Amino acid sequence: QTLSVLVGLGLCVTMLGLGCAVELGQLGQQLRRPVGLLLALLGQFVAMPLLAFLLALIFALDEVAAVAVLLCGCCPGGNLSNLMSVLVDGDMNLSIIMTASSTLLALFLMPLCLWIYSRYWINTAVVQLLPLGAVSLTLGSTLLPIGLGVLIRYRHPRAADLLVKISLWSLLVTLVILFILTGTMLGPDLLAQIPASVYAIAVLMPLAGYALGYGLATVFKMPPHCRRTVSLETGCQNVQLCTAILKLTFSPELIGSMYMFPLLYALFQSAEAGLFVLAYKMYGRDSYQQDTLGEEEDTDISYKKLKEEEVADTSYGTVTTEEHSSIQMEPTQTAL
Repeated sequence: QTLSVLVGLGLCVTMLGLGCAVELGQLGQQLRRPVGLLLALLGQFVAMPLLAFLLALIFALDEVAAVAVLLCGCCPGGNLSNLMSVLVDGDMNLSIIMTASSTLLALFLMPLCLWIYSRYWINTAVVQLLPLGAVSLTLGSTLLPIGLGVLIRYRHPRAADLLVKISLWSLLVTLVILFILTGTMLGPDLLAQIPASVYAIAVLMPLAGYALGYGLATVFKMPPHCRRTVSLETGCQNVQLCTAILKLTFSPELIGSMYMFPLLYALFQSAEAGLFVLAYKMYGRDSYQQDTLGEEEDTDISYKKLKEEEVADTSYGTVTTEEHSSIQMEPTQTAL
C-alpha cells in the first residue's frame, strides 16, 4: 500500500510539472509545424516498442518478463529527458513538446502497441489477462494533472516555474525511494530472481534508444543540439508510469519480480544519460561554444555592414555636381 501511494503521488507530481512546462504559444507553433509531434510518434511508438519486442525475442524471455519489457518500451517519454536536455544545451522547447505529445498520444497508441506486440505470447495467461482497459484508465488519469499544470502556467507563470523544478527533483527522489523501499521490503531475493537476460535488456534498451533517437534526428537533418534532444527523448521512458501500471493493474502473484524492471531501466537510463552528459561536457561543449560564437560574429558583421550602407540624412537638401565643376543646392521638401 505504501508503494502504491508513493507511486501514485510521484506520477501526479511528475505530470503536473510536465503540464507546467507547456506554454500554449509554443504548443500552437508545434501544431503548425509538427516536427516534435512526428518525432515523438516515431521514437516512442514505432522505434521503442519494436526495439523492446526484438530484445524480448532475442533473449527468449518468458511471458511475464516480455510483458514488463514491452510495457516499458511502449511508455511515453519521461521528465528525466527534460533535465538532461538542459545539461547538454539541447532545445528545451522541442524536449518539452516531445514529452507532452508522447504522453497525450500514449492514451491511444500505448494500448494499441501492447495489443500488437503481445500477440506472440497471446496463449499465455499474463497476456490474456493484460488489462488494456486499466492501462487506458491509468493513462487517462494523467491528463488531469497535465491540464492543471497548463492552466497554472497560463495564469501564474512564476508558480509554474517553481512547480517544474519541484517535479524534476521529485522524479529523482521518488525513483531512489522506490528502489530503496522495494529492495528493503521485498529483499535481495527478489533481485536474485530476475534473470541475467533481463538485466542485459535493462542496460541495452536505453542505450539503443539513445542511438535510435540520434539517428532519427539525423535523418530529419536537424542541428546538433536538436539531435541530442531527440536522442535523450527517445531513450528516456516514463518509468514512473510503467511502475504505476504494473503496480496498479497486475497482482503481485502474477507479475512477481518483474515489478522491478522499470526501476532497473530507470537506474541504467539515468547512468547512461549521465555518461552522455559527461562526454558532452568534456568533448562537445567547445564545438557548441564555437558555433554560438560564430553566429554572434555573423550577426556583428551583418550589423556593421548595415551601418556602413546607411545613407546620410538629406532632409535639408542634396548636393549635385555638374560637368562644369559647379555646385548647386537643390531644395527638397522635408516630410513632417
